[in-house]
Amino acid sequence: MTAHVYVEMTDAKREVADLLPLDAPVEECEAVLQEIPIWFHTFALNTTAGLYTRGVARDHRYRIPFLPADFRGVRVLDIGTGDGFYAFLAEARGAERVLAVDNEQYTHTVRERWGVEIAGGEAFRAVSKLIGSSVEYLRADATELATSAERFDFVFCCGMLHRVENPLGMLRTLRGLLNPGGEILLETYGMSGQSDDASPVHVLAAGDDLHYWGFSAPAVTRLAAWAGLTETGDTEERTVDGHPRIIATLRAT
Repeated sequence: MTAHVYVEMTDAKREVADLLPLDAPVEECEAVLQEIPIWFHTFALNTTAGLYTRGVARDHRYRIPFLPADFRGVRVLDIGTGDGFYAFLAEARGAERVLAVDNEQYTHTVRERWGVEIAGGEAFRAVSKLIGSSVEYLRADATELATSAERFDFVFCCGMLHRVENPLGMLRTLRGLLNPGGEILLETYGMSGQSDDASPVHVLAAGDDLHYWGFSAPAVTRLAAWAGLTETGDTEERTVDGHPRIIATLRAT
């Protein structure tokens, strides 16, 4: 039997999960909790019964103000979807079409950090089945979409830019997938200490091959402009559990 990873349930995780109450049957929720050994996202499977997944992601509350309340008629792409929380949230808020993409690189992290073997995509498929979702899941690198003819109105790119070898190339790829006026919600690693034009990008010493960069707000502004994107508001710098983060909404110019 595969070992399960159990992590602390916090009010921060519950607050985000409660944006998407699944209200699935209790027996089915309990079966899913037994079936899936590790979760990245925290899902409110059945709030009445107090059944939540215990995701290893700590505190995503800083993303909440950036999430559109209404996705009606919007075509959505979720890059690095993981368990698919934001893809399913967009669907629940009325998205016309949602494509969730992940290269499942996280399976290596799960093996190295927790000693658990997973194939990838299990949690996404379990939630999809629970709620009868129409979100399409694609196992691929985001850069593989560069030749796609499909276009989107909104792209989630959360927790991804610091993981790719060519962040500018990634932004240009995503820009090419946007309809005119389309937007990208970008969230990535920030920089510790002062972030100014003198030191806009930091090369991380994370001890692995999955996290390369930390960005300052000016760096994000500059990369976005080079990619044909402009910020719709201020790029925000946050610190979450001691870890700096950058978050911004970028619009196709």
